[in-house]
Amino acid sequence: MRYSDHAEPVITLTAGPVNAYPDVLRGLGRTVLYDYDPAFQLFYEKVIGKAQKAMRLSNRPVILHGEPVLGLEAAAASLIAPDDVVLNLASGVYGKGFGYWAKRYSPHLLEIEVPYNEAIDPLAVAAMLKAHPEITVVSVCHHDTPSGTINPIDAIGALVSAHGGYLIVDAVSSFGGMKTHPEDCKADIYVTGPNKCLGAPPGLTMMGVSERAWAKMKANPLAPRASMLSIVDWENAWSRDEPFPFTPSVSEMSGLDVALDLYLGEGPEAVWARHALTAKAMRAGVAAMGLSIWAASDTIASPTTTAVRTPEGVDEKALRQAARARYGVVFSSGRGETLGKLTRIGHMGPTAQPIYAIAALTALGGAMNAAGQRLAVGKGIDAALAVIDADA
Repeated sequence: MRYSDHAEPVITLTAGPVNAYPDVLRGLGRTVLYDYDPAFQLFYEKVIGKAQKAMRLSNRPVILHGEPVLGLEAAAASLIAPDDVVLNLASGVYGKGFGYWAKRYSPHLLEIEVPYNEAIDPLAVAAMLKAHPEITVVSVCHHDTPSGTINPIDAIGALVSAHGGYLIVDAVSSFGGMKTHPEDCKADIYVTGPNKCLGAPPGLTMMGVSERAWAKMKANPLAPRASMLSIVDWENAWSRDEPFPFTPSVSEMSGLDVALDLYLGEGPEAVWARHALTAKAMRAGVAAMGLSIWAASDTIASPTTTAVRTPEGVDEKALRQAARARYGVVFSSGRGETLGKLTRIGHMGPTAQPIYAIAALTALGGAMNAAGQRLAVGKGIDAALAVIDADA
């Protein structure tokens, strides 16, 4: 059976948007309440409480009503003042990209940049902070999805905290799929969303904000107010007794409510474990087939996305098209500097199950063979099954 370019795929294994849990999709179909209805205001407050529990925050998180790029740009606009000296840590396309926003709000930008298959070394951060005591804000992407690599944000956060700086963390595609929380890494602004590892559609930002970050943003006269980029306008919107700055995304909040129930009900540790197992099985299969992952080592490879290096002579776009046409499986391309150099297979939310590693290996290996690679797909599947069986 072949799938046309316009047919709905059987399996979406992308780095996002990802498949939503069926229960979440049903949640989106709840009645759309008026945002000033007391029932909705109470509901909103309860969802914020669930998000606080999931994020393990000592204060209440903020929900911004747009997908997490809104939260990332809002963090730059709100926390960074013109006299701040910003250190941006760039280990990939998204980490590098935050520096462009930072530069918009302060001309004083420093960077540590490493090859996009490597991770940031905390020792390099320590050296930079020592050499530049004027640094006030540090920004880092935890999981740089276009590379499938993870940065050691807990170690980096400890250094920034000791320095007295403010830390902005992009945890969009890591929170919920591995052990990471705002206060674990001493983040002052921690940006994530429900549209990756929590298995909900794109449309919301979840944000942890430290008390000192609240104070800094409110003292910054250039921090957006009466704007979609405003964070400070939403400080007290969690309360049933406070008005919303503008109409919140009512249906998306219903989906988030269900996604948080699923995450907390299954248990975060169990959710992280199945993400990790799926990625481990995938990496074992990739190696057994004779391919390699993009990350310089397994130790920095993400448990939520496996980035597979494109062999020389293979057209990566045609490879993904073949996987979709032959098997109904959709993968992601690279981005920016990694475009055409790798294929990304997402293990997030409902597809963070070992069976999807087998499906991904079948489609990837079959598409590679169609491109003339002659891979041992069976060996790859056997290697993945060995990993899964060992965990059983």
